[in-house]
Amino acid sequence: MAKGVHKAVGGRNPVRVYADTSVYGGIFDREFAIPSRQFFELVEAGRFQLVTSALVAEEISVAPERVKQFYQAMEDVLLVAEIKASAIRLAEAYIRAGIVTPKSLTDARHVALATVSHCRLIVSWNFKHIVQFERIGRYNEMNVASGYGAIGIFSPLEVVDDEEDEIEGEK
Repeated sequence: MAKGVHKAVGGRNPVRVYADTSVYGGIFDREFAIPSRQFFELVEAGRFQLVTSALVAEEISVAPERVKQFYQAMEDVLLVAEIKASAIRLAEAYIRAGIVTPKSLTDARHVALATVSHCRLIVSWNFKHIVQFERIGRYNEMNVASGYGAIGIFSPLEVVDDEEDEIEGEK
């Protein structure tokens, strides 16, 4: 199979998901390891089409060695989103609107890259600047006002299947 391409699972096309840097590091974090691993297992199973960017690669380049190795191991299933001027403008619009401050420009760029790259979801463990109730609504208001659709913004925990619940629900 071609690099970054998955078969559909159960007749479904994979959902395009942008994972920011925190999700790769989450694999090695005690608090986030299990749902992070479950997320990447779903990527490998073809449920999600994993999208990354040069911004994620740049942040990974200064991460601990095991995070770098994990990211490199995922390269066969990654699609790399191009950093377009439209994404930079959208991130700047988030800043101008006060959704995040200029100190959080990188976080704004992750959301903008996911949006401009037509991802349905962005997953992150960044609860301060990305996965935060009020900010999510504001990001999406700006996305729509800028001619893009809304994007789902979740932690990996919110997008992985809980098979135990499904089994119990079938009883």
